[in-house]
Amino acid sequence: MSQQTSQITTVENWKPKVLIIGGVIGAVVGITAAYLLAQRGEEEGPPEISAGEGVKLGVLVFGLLRSIANL
Repeated sequence: MSQQTSQITTVENWKPKVLIIGGVIGAVVGITAAYLLAQRGEEEGPPEISAGEGVKLGVLVFGLLRSIANL
């Protein structure tokens, strides 16, 4: 195997690693957020999220993803 073929293989292998790591991090963050919401729900009753709060949360998540993409 030549050095050029080895470099091409190395360059192509980073994408699956990034996707797997990003998926695991996203799952952990999602489970943590759900746990915190459930904990608050036990103390204060079932969570009630209005449409306005949902839109604010969506915009916040979109801004976070855009910031990550700009890294």
